[in-house]
Parts: sequence; C-alpha cells; structure tokens
Amino acid sequence: MSFIIRRSLSTLVPPKVANPSGLGAAKDAVRMARIAKFYERLPKGAAPERAPSGLIGRYQARYFGKNPSPAPIWHVIFFMMGLGYSFEYYFHLRHHKNNVH
Repeated sequence: MSFIIRRSLSTLVPPKVANPSGLGAAKDAVRMARIAKFYERLPKGAAPERAPSGLIGRYQARYFGKNPSPAPIWHVIFFMMGLGYSFEYYFHLRHHKNNVH
C-alpha cells in the first residue's frame, strides 16, 4: 500500500482521545485530560425542541409542523385574489369611479 493511501486512511480513524491508559503516557497528558473532560461534559441524547420565533417561524410551526394543513394553499389563493382585485381597481376601475351620467 502506498504512503498516500495509508495517510488518507489514517485520517478517517479518530485518535483514541479518552483512553485512560494513554493519558499518563503522553507528553501532553494535561491537554489530553482537558480534551477528555470536554467530551465528558457534552450533553447526551437528542437536543431539546426549540420554540419557534418570528412570524415566519410560527407560521411554519403551525401549518407545516407535526400536523400539516392545506391552509397555506388557501392563504395563497386569497392573497392572489386580493392582489388581483387591487391591480384591477388601480388600473381599470378607478377611471370609472365618478363618471356616472
């Protein structure tokens, strides 16, 4: 096996950081002990679920979260209707507002 292949494979395998027998034997045992203590203090298990914040976050949690709903489709439809009516009024109906004979 060539040196390059051995070198690339050795980077895939993590060093034995928390091995107690290796802590006293290494020249930098204090540093290794700090690293082991750091990994011992890390939280274990699943992360706690965060509460949504902001307008978009609450909207996504409500309609796309655990119980997805078809309501966003209706929201888009009604928004487009309102937008279309406002454009129609601005570009067409406003010209005929007071022209009753």
